[in-house]
Formats: sequence, C-alpha cells, structure tokens
Amino acid sequence: MSEQGNIYIGTSGWSYPSGEGTWKVYFYPSGKIIELEYYSRFFNTVEINSSFYRPPNPGYVYNWVKRVPDGFLFTVKLWQKFTHPKMFTQSTGRDTAISQDDVDTFKRSIEPLLQSGKLGALLAQFPPAFKNDEYGKQILTAIINTFSEYRLAVELRHRSWSDDKNISQMFRDNNIAWVNIDEPKFESSVSSDIPVTSDMAYFRFHGRNRENWWTGNGETRYKYLYSDSEIEELTDKVSAAASDANLLFAFFNNHWQGYALRNAVSMMKKLRLPFREIPVQDKLLDNNT
Repeated sequence: MSEQGNIYIGTSGWSYPSGEGTWKVYFYPSGKIIELEYYSRFFNTVEINSSFYRPPNPGYVYNWVKRVPDGFLFTVKLWQKFTHPKMFTQSTGRDTAISQDDVDTFKRSIEPLLQSGKLGALLAQFPPAFKNDEYGKQILTAIINTFSEYRLAVELRHRSWSDDKNISQMFRDNNIAWVNIDEPKFESSVSSDIPVTSDMAYFRFHGRNRENWWTGNGETRYKYLYSDSEIEELTDKVSAAASDANLLFAFFNNHWQGYALRNAVSMMKKLRLPFREIPVQDKLLDNNT
C-alpha cells in the first residue's frame, strides 16, 4: 500500500443544516460553531459539492482555507453547466452555451485552494444518461482539455463507457482518474471494476438504497448505512487501488443524518489510519433506519 499520508478519506460535503437528513444533533453540537473547522478535527479531506450549483465566491473559499489545518485537502465538483447542461437550464432558465468567461469564473473561484496547496482535485461527475457516443466523447475531451492544469477525476455512470476498453487508455494517456463508484446497480450501470488510470485514485460511495434510488429525493436517496461487511468489501478495493496510486481520495456520499461520517471513520479504522471517534446519538445505532 502507498504511504498512509497519501490516503484521504472524508465525505461529500460538510454542511447539511436542515431537512430530515440534517447533520445537526447527529454530528454537529448545538450552539455556535464553525462547521468546517469542527469537521476538520475528524477528517483530512472534504469534497465540495456546492460548486456544482454555482462557482463559489473566492472570498468564501479563502475563508475555508483558513478554517482547516495544514495537510487538509479539498476536492471540488465541477459546475453543472459543464457536465449537466439540461439540469442547469431547468434550474436557472439560462442558456447552456459555455463561454470562456464561464471557465475563467470557475477557475477564479478555486484559486485560493490552488494558491494554498489545498486543492486535491477537480471532480467532473456526469449524469447516468451521459453515454459513450460522438457527443459524449466530444464533451469529455473538452472537459479534459479545459481543466488540464489540475488533477482531474471523472465520474462516468453509463456502462457504454466501461464497455469500451479505449476509454481507460485515453484516461491513462491524459493522467485522468476514472472515479470508482459504489451505488445501486442497474442494467445500464457502469462496471464495478474500474481500473486505476492515473497516479491518483478516486472513490465515491453513494450507498445502496436501490428501492429509493430513482423515486427518493436528495436526502432519502442517500439513506443507507453500509454494514461492517460492506465496509470491509469497499476497504479491500481502496487498499488495492492505493498500491497503484500516489494519491487516493475516498468520499462517502450517503449523507443521511451523518451516516457518511460513521462509514468514513469505519474505513479509516480498517485501513489503520489515524482517526477520532465521532459523537453519535443512540438513535443512529440501528442500521439503515
């Protein structure tokens, strides 16, 4: 396995302030706290998901940098305008044509992370319907070329990509990490055995809530607590990939009421990485409730 210092395990996002799936009470204590600062006491990385909806204000990003200790790394999900144009139009009513100003705005937004050495990678997540056809390859190539100065991880979810052996070679040629995901599997799903294609490995664990995957909302879809045996299975995959990569990220996205936090700590224990136990309410002890 690679050096422990090169393995970063955390969660997708750190702020879930409201709704049934909130982290308040379940993780964050009552009273006035700075959530990111508190989170960074337990984990050495976090995946910024809010950047998917709009490029963050560079001033906010600068403050994030100040809230975390040395050695902490952020990864940043690309703006949906680059990867989910239909969703972007539905949510904003704006045109999907991408301009150089769009690219410059996004790059400026993450500049504080880059300058501080706390930018781990960019994540380009594509929707399940994004297929390996002429249009898909055109978009993917554009993303790779546009953000070539950063470490880039790409999440593809349609099986047409993993059915094509040329894709993994293209990623290797460009030192792009092909994201290995865990989520409910369907006939159109990408393969579970994604190779390590760069000097960085990237994992995202979304949970296995098959029943609510298509019918649930942004919270209930992720209401899934991995069992100990499932964490063992995922840890074996992470451990194998770590031996082939110089840098590894693993993020839990099953964020319902802090499930992701608990599973992340469980994986850290199994990998024998330094960890701190997180505070857990008794009501969380039942699996998948």
